Amino acid sequence: MSEHRRKPSRPIGGGQPGGRPDGMGPGGEQPRMTRAEMRKAAQAANRRSGRRRSDGRRVDAGRGTPSGKRRFIDYPRSGKRGLRRWLPSWKQVLSVFVIGFGGMLGAVAFAYATVSIPSPNPSTQLQNNVFYWADGTQMASVGQVDRQNVNLSEIPPPVQWDFLAAENSSFYTDPGVDPQGILRAVYHMASGGDVQSGSTITQQFVKNYYLNQNQTITRKLDEIMISLKIGTKYSKEQILQGYLNTNYYGRGAYGIQAAAEAYYGIPANKLNVSQGAFLTATVNEPSLMMNADTDPVARQTAEARWTYVLDRMVKIGQLSATDEAKWKAAGFPTPKPMATDSGMSGQVGYLVDAATKYVESHANITDQQFNKGGYQIYTTFDKNKVSELSTAVAKMSKNHLDPQNRSADKNVQVGAASVDPKTGAIVALYGGPGYDKGHYTDNADATGVPVGSTFKPFDLAAAIDHGAVLSPGQQPSQITPSSKFNGDDGIEIKDQNGNYITDSTDPTGLLHQHNDTNQKWGYIPLSLAMQQSVNTPYVQLGEYVGYDTVEQEAIKAGLLRSSLQYNTAGFFIGTSTPSAIRMADAYSTFDDAGVEHDPYSVTRVLHADSNGSEQLPGFDAPTGNYAMPASTANTVTNVLQGVVQQGTGTNAKALGRPAAGKTGTTDDYKSAWFIGYTPQLTTAVSMFKEDPNNVGLQSMVGVGGYSKVFGADMPTEVWTDYMTAALAGQPVQQFPPAPPTGQGANENGAPTASPTPTTTPTATATASATPSPTLTPCFQRKRGCASPSPTDTSTSTTGGFTGGFFGGTSSGTTGGGNTSGTTSGTTNGGTTGGTTTSPSPKQPGG
Repeated sequence: MSEHRRKPSRPIGGGQPGGRPDGMGPGGEQPRMTRAEMRKAAQAANRRSGRRRSDGRRVDAGRGTPSGKRRFIDYPRSGKRGLRRWLPSWKQVLSVFVIGFGGMLGAVAFAYATVSIPSPNPSTQLQNNVFYWADGTQMASVGQVDRQNVNLSEIPPPVQWDFLAAENSSFYTDPGVDPQGILRAVYHMASGGDVQSGSTITQQFVKNYYLNQNQTITRKLDEIMISLKIGTKYSKEQILQGYLNTNYYGRGAYGIQAAAEAYYGIPANKLNVSQGAFLTATVNEPSLMMNADTDPVARQTAEARWTYVLDRMVKIGQLSATDEAKWKAAGFPTPKPMATDSGMSGQVGYLVDAATKYVESHANITDQQFNKGGYQIYTTFDKNKVSELSTAVAKMSKNHLDPQNRSADKNVQVGAASVDPKTGAIVALYGGPGYDKGHYTDNADATGVPVGSTFKPFDLAAAIDHGAVLSPGQQPSQITPSSKFNGDDGIEIKDQNGNYITDSTDPTGLLHQHNDTNQKWGYIPLSLAMQQSVNTPYVQLGEYVGYDTVEQEAIKAGLLRSSLQYNTAGFFIGTSTPSAIRMADAYSTFDDAGVEHDPYSVTRVLHADSNGSEQLPGFDAPTGNYAMPASTANTVTNVLQGVVQQGTGTNAKALGRPAAGKTGTTDDYKSAWFIGYTPQLTTAVSMFKEDPNNVGLQSMVGVGGYSKVFGADMPTEVWTDYMTAALAGQPVQQFPPAPPTGQGANENGAPTASPTPTTTPTATATASATPSPTLTPCFQRKRGCASPSPTDTSTSTTGGFTGGFFGGTSSGTTGGGNTSGTTSGTTNGGTTGGTTTSPSPKQPGG
């Protein structure tokens, strides 16, 4: 055996005698091991403590991971080779899903908890004020934005479902967000199918009302969060209402109410399901659909979308197949031509101004509140009658006025008002050439133009009702139209005490009243003096009746105290300056048998905000009040019929039906009036001249080629042409008969038999006349309600109008004008007729 052959191994520290306990040899040498023993020992050590990598770190023998702690995420997967090393285990996949979903829920919960519903966009709060004609069609839209909010109840349910069918059929059941809808919209757009909105109606409402139209992820996330949360603030009905009111539909229309007017000229509550289907299409492509009436491409697109909406209505069960076939057979609901904005041109500006003042005075609304918009104002103005009145003025101007070639015709102005005598509704106004012509004063509502002899009927009514003190200290004597008074020119006037009225401008110091001519009339009946517009009898009559009595008679009839000037004898023949509206209303009191109705121009007002619209109180038609006995009113009407039949108003006979009226002309021909009525309509027309650069009325001598301008001429022509057109097609009606009045007391000095032949006016009615009964006053206009006694002093307390039409109660607490010799020409801050010195009592009559 070789010398290198090892000896058999022994246990370390072997059991040899003399061996060491630590296994070392006696001399401390390392025991020798075979190679096999060494290999086994190494494997055992590796199993116990692991092995080290080349970088010196210990590596787990089984998993190949760093020794000590295992990796939190075993990826790439240890112990795997190739592709398996990079494929996650099912545990890893499940863990990632659970963690991701939980994190997403947490993020959503956090966003939902922290997001707040913002304040509405200021732009969505802007609305306009819309004014409507008496027939309900739109007259004018005034404001920054063409929008009027309406309640959902004002939108027909089929129209509501047009939008739901096209945009969000699950609206009433979804939480405000529809992920399937978003994915479906993406699919349809990608595949070239029908365009569908990926947003719910709730989301679209949030975008319109709270956010903006920016297409950003941040805005979209805000939209989703607010849409989820908004259900806690609004009901589904409120959200749908807000959506319909905030959409832009094209043609400048925001909200379905404005859209209905812009495309079909009707309010939203008149829309049908077919029209609603088209309006639904405008929301998606407003700039294209707005021209669907003229652009072939737009029409083709609109018809396709219209068909789609109707088909969807059938599919979701909101429209039967039979009804769909009917609407399709009727054809595409072509919108009306797009209207150009006429603004406040023509008479519209004056009508809007009058209605605005009425609303503000009756609803206690300030200008600032009103200008915020949202008001829908339904007026009494008749579109046809307004046009006919304007046409009549234009015709007269064309026939008589030539300012280019005749200087006297420059700055001539006309104002007119037409009133329904049975209600007080103002059906037409003529305020001037128009705002677009630079004329901003409403001549129909202006004070500052003396009414002249058109005031005389109030003198006569007061005398009939209250009598006249013909002798000092005596009780008032009964006066009738047959009572005779001195009609000569230049007579001296006495008061109730028998004293002569003084006049500092007269050399004698006494007032000498004049007529238009120096004709010697002698003592003539008051009826004849009215027909021929003789001044002296009515000035003397007024003094005998008394200023206060005549004033109260005029106020009860409908005039405002603020427009009455009774500090001179000229008060009785028209130095006062009521507006044309008020004069038409006061004459309507005679027309309606003594019942006075305050003039009004608004029948209904709706105010809309984000919650819809509500009707404001205070716009019922004013209640009629008896201003005078029916017998008095009918007697005055009988006398005024004589004016038309055989007096200064005979030009009005061209109307061809029963009419009553009075002409009026003032000193130096500074104003001319004609006020007349039939049983159906009362109209007042004024004419005057004023230089806008030189405030104050000017003489109209030479105007129209006339040496003297009377109310019987151009104003009567306007009245006749207008009334002919306005009453065309209406039945001819007769006035109620006047009661027999007897002779009545004459002025002292009148002969027993009048030396001057007189003509007694004849009533056109054929029914027998009977006196009006004396009963307790009846303050409401009801069938069978008798007139009050002649001593009734009740007056209407309904609010009046500032500046002639508005301003204070019927007792005249506020308004334009004053009671001195100078009348203010300012109404609500604007010049309205100028400032004019009160005409002297030496004024012409008719």
